[in-house]
Amino acid sequence: MRYAVLSDIHGNLEALRAVLVACETEVDGVLCLGDIVGYGADPVACLELIAERGAVLVAGNHEHGVAGHLDLEWFNPVARTAVAWTATQLGTDHRGYIGALPLTAGLAGATLVHASPLHPDEWSYLFSAQDGLGAFAGFEGRLCFVGHSHRPGHWSVGSSGPRYRAGASPILLEAGRRYIINVGSVGQPRDRDPRACFAIWDIAARSITMRRVAYDVQATRQKILRAGLPRLLADRLRVGA
Repeated sequence: MRYAVLSDIHGNLEALRAVLVACETEVDGVLCLGDIVGYGADPVACLELIAERGAVLVAGNHEHGVAGHLDLEWFNPVARTAVAWTATQLGTDHRGYIGALPLTAGLAGATLVHASPLHPDEWSYLFSAQDGLGAFAGFEGRLCFVGHSHRPGHWSVGSSGPRYRAGASPILLEAGRRYIINVGSVGQPRDRDPRACFAIWDIAARSITMRRVAYDVQATRQKILRAGLPRLLADRLRVGA
């Protein structure tokens, strides 16, 4: 089995479509690590497209904000504006759907979570080597997929010591090691590469390949601006920051 692992779509329909087209003949299913909504101008279309693909989904902090599970004061002012706007775009059924998503899920021995597996409801970011290496106590098994930081990278622990590597590098899962994989962001990358980022997990080959896909950034920017959302959310897409 091969799965596309997506995170942080953030209402960016152009990026999501580009990713799904790029991997549709390569994978057997889609896994989504949350923040389908927020920031972008197409929350309903993105939510429905992911739901149609029969993806295994977990909730992100933006889903919890829109559903009323997370106080909007938790968000910075730009994100707070986007969450409040997104809530006006979703009907009762959509808000109920995302509000019922679990914080964690399991599949084929892997843990799926939006933020840190250690206390997922605290929405901690895994940025540094120390951040990730301190999170292994939060899950059992060999593998955990995360998002939230919008920056790809991976951490591992085993008898040969801890390792951390930032960036979208290929990973061969070694026997006797445990891994946390950050799959980056589909809809709002922040690693100075504006292309949509996601992972392909090949269970049989015990490999994870990070992929980048270009999409129509200008179309997404114009939608954000027409919606009256903060200009920063449009401009940062051009540089992936």
